[in-house]
Amino acid sequence: MASDWKTDKISIIHSAETGLYLHIPFCERKCPYCDFNTYAGLQSIFQDTVDALCLEMKHWSAPLANRRISTIFLGGGTPTVLEDSQLGQLFETIHKYFQVNADAEITSEANPGTVDRAKFATLRALGVNRLSLGVQSLQPSELTFLGRIHDTNDVYRAVDAARGAGIENFNLDFMFGLPGQTLAAWEDTLNQAIALEPTHLSLYSLIVEPNTPLAHWVKSGIVTEPNEDEAADHYEHAMQRLKVAGFQHYEVSNWAKASAQPASQSPNMPALASQHNLIYWHNSDYLGIGPGAHSHLRWQDDNGNTINRRWGNRKPVPGYNKRVRQGTEPEEFHEDISERTSMGETMMLGLRLIDEGVELDRFYNLHGVRLESVFADELSQLSKKGLLTIDDGQVRLTPAGLMIGNQVFMEFLPNG
Repeated sequence: MASDWKTDKISIIHSAETGLYLHIPFCERKCPYCDFNTYAGLQSIFQDTVDALCLEMKHWSAPLANRRISTIFLGGGTPTVLEDSQLGQLFETIHKYFQVNADAEITSEANPGTVDRAKFATLRALGVNRLSLGVQSLQPSELTFLGRIHDTNDVYRAVDAARGAGIENFNLDFMFGLPGQTLAAWEDTLNQAIALEPTHLSLYSLIVEPNTPLAHWVKSGIVTEPNEDEAADHYEHAMQRLKVAGFQHYEVSNWAKASAQPASQSPNMPALASQHNLIYWHNSDYLGIGPGAHSHLRWQDDNGNTINRRWGNRKPVPGYNKRVRQGTEPEEFHEDISERTSMGETMMLGLRLIDEGVELDRFYNLHGVRLESVFADELSQLSKKGLLTIDDGQVRLTPAGLMIGNQVFMEFLPNG
């Protein structure tokens, strides 16, 4: 590789567990609400892109030699559009160049309309032990509006195929707050989702992202803008319904089956919570591989200075492939994060965890100062307003704080 890649400047990277994210930027069809770095109709460059991801991983093998990979996540896009041989090439490269924990959580996203039992069996054989299925809705009219290529029967078949391949741990993604979505339709989707017996559910409010077809439809009046009050009603209803169904609401948008297996390392965290996403919520380290992938790593330079950096790769796939193939760093931007900003982000991310919140000891171990001394004023004011609680060594949102979480989070960021 050329000598201008950032890792040639790194002499020591602390030994620590790290998440590995691989971005597969391909889909069968681009959904009208999606602003992710994904593309349809690029089958001709699938192999070139897989080769580039493998080259980027090879590059990182030396600087991450002291790291343990505790989670792996294949996202996108739709990773399952790749050929079995291409998926195999990716996993062979992962295990060749990184130290992967024997009990690592290994997740692949999948679209219910592009998978079958054979594909899931391939993933299972490669080590995938968790799936995340992008269902979004179980109402035919809503699936049509969202531009999904699957129908409700495809969802049931995908779940059966996953179980048939030996993958019992799976998440289902859903969206609420759609224009015209009734509470009755949302209730029916939730009931069907519960009946499928997933171990995990992720529920997201529809956001009109700029420069998407959905944004154009809203601007031109073809589609009404999502109603925030109705979305809040749907969210509160989901919280009540899933609690009755035995799911633990452990993060703002995520629920895990509370009794799926014995409690994990934290008594406030269900065992089948997404371990990869917990790396993000704990403001820990992760390496993103692929076009548009983001990374966050801490290391020491030759002078003993701690570098806390995040960066993102070039988004256009041909440009990313070319840079990596030529030995040029694919980074498009980077930011060195100040300690004050990092502490604020630890609060912003950690407060998303409903029961765990931000643990005082975890904050101290990460930043070397006591949370109570850094944010004394913020904690006092937000507690008086009934938006935070501080007890049992944790800072957590109250139910009232959860409903206006973004406003609470901003109080901890510089100039918040």
